[in-house]
Amino acid sequence: MLAQWQSQPYRIYVGTYPNDLATIAAVAEVAQSDVRVRLVVGPHPGPTTKADCLNRLWEALERDVAAEGRPFTAVVLHDAEDVVHPRELAVYAAWIERYGAVQIPVVPLRQPGSVLVSGHYLDEFAQSHGLALPVRQMLGASLPLAGVGCAIRCDVLRRIAAARGDPFDPASLTEDYELGLTLRAMGERGIFVRSAETPGGPPVAVRAYFPASVTASVRQKARWMAGIALAGWDRTGWGRPWDLCDHWMRMRDRRATLAMPVLAIAYATLLFWGFTYLLHAATGIPQPPPAPWLETGAAINLALLAWRLVVRGVLVARLHGWREGLWAVPRMLVANYIGLLAARRALWIYLRLLAGGAVHWDKTAHQFPTAAMRAPLVSA
Repeated sequence: MLAQWQSQPYRIYVGTYPNDLATIAAVAEVAQSDVRVRLVVGPHPGPTTKADCLNRLWEALERDVAAEGRPFTAVVLHDAEDVVHPRELAVYAAWIERYGAVQIPVVPLRQPGSVLVSGHYLDEFAQSHGLALPVRQMLGASLPLAGVGCAIRCDVLRRIAAARGDPFDPASLTEDYELGLTLRAMGERGIFVRSAETPGGPPVAVRAYFPASVTASVRQKARWMAGIALAGWDRTGWGRPWDLCDHWMRMRDRRATLAMPVLAIAYATLLFWGFTYLLHAATGIPQPPPAPWLETGAAINLALLAWRLVVRGVLVARLHGWREGLWAVPRMLVANYIGLLAARRALWIYLRLLAGGAVHWDKTAHQFPTAAMRAPLVSA
């Protein structure tokens, strides 16, 4: 980050835990050589929730503001493994005065040797940040934040802190998602900005590795699913009564509660259909023809699936090249498999929370990319 942003006006607050001496030492070494880096050691042994760590960083920032008398305009959120973009701060500066929060795209890096599991994040973020968020913005619905590559105005965070004590809710599994909804409830607008590096070039975006194993991916997605579709539903509700576009988008956010059971039934049906087909072929007994309505419904469903795959492939190809675009088709099966496993885990997380259990943070183990591993983006 110091190398990418160089002389731009910023300060980095790095959150650490008192029981992680190795990280404290590493951050302290950098802080000694650059005054823009602040080491913040939280009071609670880790891992706590991300929101708990962010609140400690916010307190440190506010202490500096009081001591120095120099206010900050906005807070930018990043995870330690993110690859920031050189023009990122310029994008925030261009929009932050008019909006409560600014979000830029997240473009995952595919881990070497993990075409399917790590690669399916390329597909999902390409569709989410290349299609879903722009449509959501066009409809005027609330814009959930991704937790990285987003800037929130400091005066907005102070208003939230005044209302509930802390700007970030430590009881939330997905504080970034909920923060976007909170801004809308306050009457603040957020904006998703897809700004090209150069005319026709790739977007100013955050890049990072995501999990490369099924187990790690399931743990991460279970937390997202529990925090958004289950516990998040209880916590955030539906917003203003006649805000129909926002209701529709929140319903889409929570569709996993219906989509995962339907998906499981659909895959089981395909297995049984294949089994009965083989059984009829082996016995010579002709298979009864399907009802006309079923044939029509299956044809429509197949056409919609083909359209979804084409759109997904095109969005991925625009960012990562045509080879990754082709991989997006088989990777949808991988995404469904991981989603089914994550849904089961998310249900247990949610039931534990309903029973009064404490929020448990499933920390995702990330790989830190080197310069040689960062593949260039293709286009905007």
